[in-house]
Amino acid sequence: MKKVGKVVAKRLLHLVLVLFAVSVVCFILMKFSPIDPIVAYMGGEHTSLPPEQIASLREYWGVDEGFVLRYVKWIRGLLQGNMGQSILYNMPVKEVILEKASASLLLMITAWTLSGGFGFLLGVVSAMNQGKWLDQAIKLYCLTLASAPVFWVGILLLIVFSVNLGWFPFGLSAPIQTAAVQVSLGQRLYHLILPALTLSITGVASIALHTRQKLLDILETEYALFAKARGESKWMVLRRHGLRNILLPAITLQFASLAEIFGGSTLAETLFSYPGLGNAVVEAGLKSDLSLLVGISLFAAAFVFTGNLIANFLYALVDPRIREGYANER
Repeated sequence: MKKVGKVVAKRLLHLVLVLFAVSVVCFILMKFSPIDPIVAYMGGEHTSLPPEQIASLREYWGVDEGFVLRYVKWIRGLLQGNMGQSILYNMPVKEVILEKASASLLLMITAWTLSGGFGFLLGVVSAMNQGKWLDQAIKLYCLTLASAPVFWVGILLLIVFSVNLGWFPFGLSAPIQTAAVQVSLGQRLYHLILPALTLSITGVASIALHTRQKLLDILETEYALFAKARGESKWMVLRRHGLRNILLPAITLQFASLAEIFGGSTLAETLFSYPGLGNAVVEAGLKSDLSLLVGISLFAAAFVFTGNLIANFLYALVDPRIREGYANER
């Protein structure tokens, strides 16, 4: 347990360094942004507000303060649990993230689970039918989607299932003019289908192709050939010798895809007007809302880091060699 604690402590130290680097990069990028947050907040340069009120707004939000001073103030507030105030939503960044994160996490976890499960299944089926029409069809499907951008797939699904067939809504996470407390779980899932399908379809390809190739390599090993020579069927070889060996790379790819899923959700949420973190970070960038942009960036970094940390411990459960490597870490 002590060695596990040391590994976790080391990973947490890495997380702190990553979050520090992300925050610095965000502040530097926003410093050179051509968008004035106060002008964007007022809706444009042509405003009826008198110069005195504009100057008061600039002073209130501290947009004219120096880079170092703004960063020191932000760090000081962060250490006290305050991530700053969002200009765009005029509320604390922490509250904005908590409000938007539930919708985004539901979307990402659904798409992540579907893409991992279907990708693994398609990879196994493709390898077990090597050279047959089913294998060729799965490879064509995966290679096509591997080169398809998320927004293109989303637009295609919108045209087919929303415009032409009318089966699903055009966007949002609930019916229009319906209070949040009145939205049922069925309505939320109904609005979730197309965004989640968009993300999961594009995420299937890499897992399926890698699983297929790994399983083919295992089926050609000496112990697999010996098992087949003893009369075991190909599916029996898969169950006894293949699944454990293809599970590790599948887990690796699945957790490594968290960053992809988060990035893809930004495009999907914008396309479907889905009120999550992806949509909020785009608005924050366009309106130069520094505090909100930094807050969401830190959340994204922590989200991806947590996924990778979970993957590391899952590897250790599957592969004893990795578990031994953790035990030898200093």
